[in-house]
Amino acid sequence: MKRLKLFPKIFLYTMSIMLLVVVVTHGLIYLLAPRMQLAVRTQEDVVVSIRQEQFVTEAVEKALPISLSCSLLISVVCSLLFSKAIADPIKKISASTEQMMKLGHGANCPIHTKDEIGTLAQNVNDLYTNLLSIIEHLEREKDAVRDMERAKVDFLRAASHELKTPVTALNATLENMILGVGKYQDYATYLPECKEMVEQLSGMIHEILETSKLNLTAEPPKQVDVSELLAELCEPYQLIAAAHQITFSLDLPEQFPAVLPVGPFSKAVSNVLANAVAYTEAGKTVAVYMDENRLIIENECVPIPDDEIRRLFEPFYRPDFSRSRESGGNGLGLYIVDTLLTSMNIPYSFAPMKSPPGMCFTIQL
Repeated sequence: MKRLKLFPKIFLYTMSIMLLVVVVTHGLIYLLAPRMQLAVRTQEDVVVSIRQEQFVTEAVEKALPISLSCSLLISVVCSLLFSKAIADPIKKISASTEQMMKLGHGANCPIHTKDEIGTLAQNVNDLYTNLLSIIEHLEREKDAVRDMERAKVDFLRAASHELKTPVTALNATLENMILGVGKYQDYATYLPECKEMVEQLSGMIHEILETSKLNLTAEPPKQVDVSELLAELCEPYQLIAAAHQITFSLDLPEQFPAVLPVGPFSKAVSNVLANAVAYTEAGKTVAVYMDENRLIIENECVPIPDDEIRRLFEPFYRPDFSRSRESGGNGLGLYIVDTLLTSMNIPYSFAPMKSPPGMCFTIQL
C-alpha cells in the first residue's frame, strides 16, 4: 500500500470500509431474520405468533445476491467519486509544483475550494510568489555586484593609465637631472617642477583612494534641513567666486526637511559646486536655488555637447577643452558625483541651458 499512488490508495481504503459495512449488515440480516417471529391476526381478532424460519431463510437467500450486487455497485461508484474528489485537487497541485520547479512565471495552483486543500494551494502559490520575488531580487543584486566589479576594474585601469604619464615625466626629468643632460643641469629650475609633479601625483593618489572607498562604507540617512546644509556647503565657494569676480546667487527656502546620508550627499553637492565655479568665467553667474523638491545648480559657460555630457561621468575623462590638469582637474569630480547619487538612489540630470548659455545640474530630492 505504501507504494500505491494517492487515487488507488484512497479508493482501496474507501472500498474496504464500505464492503465491510455491507458484509456485516447483510450477515446480520441473514443470521437474525429467520429467528424473528411473525404476528398474525385471525378473524376472531386473536393474535397468534408463529415461527417460519424456513420461509424467511429462503426469502433472504433469494434477496441476498441482488442486495449484495447493488451494494457492491454503489460502494464502487461512491468510492470512485470520493477518491476522485480527494485525489484530483492534490494531483493538480502536484502538477503545478512540477512547473514551479522549473521556475516558470506562469505556474499557479488552481483553487476551487475554500477547505484545507484550497488553503494548501493558496499557501503554495504565496510561497512560490515570494520565491520568485527573492530570486529576482538576488538577480538584481548579482547584476549590481557584477556591474560594480566591472566598474572597479575599469576604474583601476583608468587610474593606472592616468598615473603612468606624470610618473614617466617625473622619472625622465629626474634621470636627465642626474645625468646632467642639457638644460636639466639647472637644478634650481627643474627641482621645483619635480616637486610640483610629486604634489600632483599625491593629490591624484589621494583622490583615487577616496574614490575607491565610496562603496565600502554606507552612512545611514537621517533627518536634515537641506537649506541649512546647502548654505554651509556654498559658503566657501561663494568666497572663491568673489575672488574670481564671479556672481554667486543663492536662493533657498527657509526650511526644507529631508532624510539623507549627510556625508555622501554633501560630497556630491560640493563636487558639483566646485565644477560650477571652476568652469565659470569672470563676470558670469553661478546660481543655486530650490524649485519645489529639486535642487538646481546653474553656471554660465560654453554649453557642453550631448555626446560629451555622457562621457563626463567616466573616471578621469576630461573634454578636449579642459585636457590639462591645471584647468580640467583630474577627471574624478563628476564620476564621484554619479557614484554617490546612484548609491543613494537620488535621480539627477545634467543638461545645457539656452538662455543664458551654460549648464544646469538638477538633483531630485
